[in-house]
Amino acid sequence: MRWTIVLTAMLWAGAAGAQELSFDITPTEQCLAESDWSGGPPVHCVGRAADQCMASPDGSTTVGMNFCLDAEWQWWDQRLNEHYQDVMANDKAVDAENAGMGATVPSLAENLKAMQRAWIGFRDAACDYEMAQWGGGTGQGPALTGCLMAETGRQALRLAMRLGE
Repeated sequence: MRWTIVLTAMLWAGAAGAQELSFDITPTEQCLAESDWSGGPPVHCVGRAADQCMASPDGSTTVGMNFCLDAEWQWWDQRLNEHYQDVMANDKAVDAENAGMGATVPSLAENLKAMQRAWIGFRDAACDYEMAQWGGGTGQGPALTGCLMAETGRQALRLAMRLGE
């Protein structure tokens, strides 16, 4: 019974702490806007907003780190999904144009879909490995969420490059 009370108090305190945190994506957006994309996607921008969030007093706790990393991960995931849909639409148009000319070339759309499915498997395995290194400790949550954020950000940027952004 005592463990239940302690656990409940810890969870409540963690939730209360997360409510005091604020997340602002501006540092990541500014980094992207100011970066030179000619050398490839600016992967150094991934995590900028989460880092700023975690620099706040409550951001350095396990609950705070999870909050900050998850907030940026969700932002990157939304971008990734938007970019994927745009790339898919472009690739389908190119495939249709190629088919109209009688070209026998591999389908961009089919290969994009295969690539994205393979990437999801890679991301999940890489992040499971990252989490496993913490051996069940409290760092496994932020390790997993940080990895998901980083890998999702990188993939979103790869797709953005395909769009010419």
